[in-house]
Amino acid sequence: MVAIIGGTGVYELPGAEERERTIPTPYGDASVTEVRLPDGQSLVFAARHGKGHAVPPHRLPARALLWGLKEIGVSAILATSAVGSVREEIPPGTLALLGDFMDFTKARSTTFHDGPGVVHQNVSDAYCPTLRAALRRSAAAQGIPLHPEDVVYVCTEGPRFETPAEIRAYRMLGGDVVGMTQVPEAVLAAELGICYAAVALVTNLAAGVQGARPSHEEVLELMAQQGRTLSRLLLGTLPDLGEDYRCSHHAQPEAMS
Repeated sequence: MVAIIGGTGVYELPGAEERERTIPTPYGDASVTEVRLPDGQSLVFAARHGKGHAVPPHRLPARALLWGLKEIGVSAILATSAVGSVREEIPPGTLALLGDFMDFTKARSTTFHDGPGVVHQNVSDAYCPTLRAALRRSAAAQGIPLHPEDVVYVCTEGPRFETPAEIRAYRMLGGDVVGMTQVPEAVLAAELGICYAAVALVTNLAAGVQGARPSHEEVLELMAQQGRTLSRLLLGTLPDLGEDYRCSHHAQPEAMS
């Protein structure tokens, strides 16, 4: 089964029959929506921040959500993330696939491997290349512009925004966009063997980046418009994957005694 995790600006899917479901997990209950699309395909949708955008990024129940998705048979996740750009050449309104991440979070539970024993997880391909290719095909078929290169996501703790000095440092280190939610989500998916890909929506230039900044109203308008485009992109990818998607690109975690 395929799941869609909607970030800021993507709270529902158009034209779908829905049924709410609560999944008990060792990490708390996970709330998801079972969706049947007009073409008959089934999938699962989860609003990352909950109903009403109520949960801040540093308090997201990521372990409960990812464990719950695995419990009900999810094998692939397509996610969205609203981000700031640390580079002028990636302006507001850009849609870009994530290709790698840097983790600057500080106080989150980022793993299922809490012992006993030591387990190391390979995250060299945290963003599944097969899913990324399917997303690019969907974009091309629908005429949806995507940034030509996959981008590097810098994950910060939040909920505060980053300082100009931090943004300069992230840019020097090779970061392209900055947000607060990809870690631990992408890591947990890898630990569970769930293929994962994410599309970033650039809503603004990050602190200290030169260039015209959109107003608050312009950001909201951009998110509403591009949120609809994101939904079209994700839904257009589903026929390429099918309901029984399987991919073996993930490296297995390595246990050490």
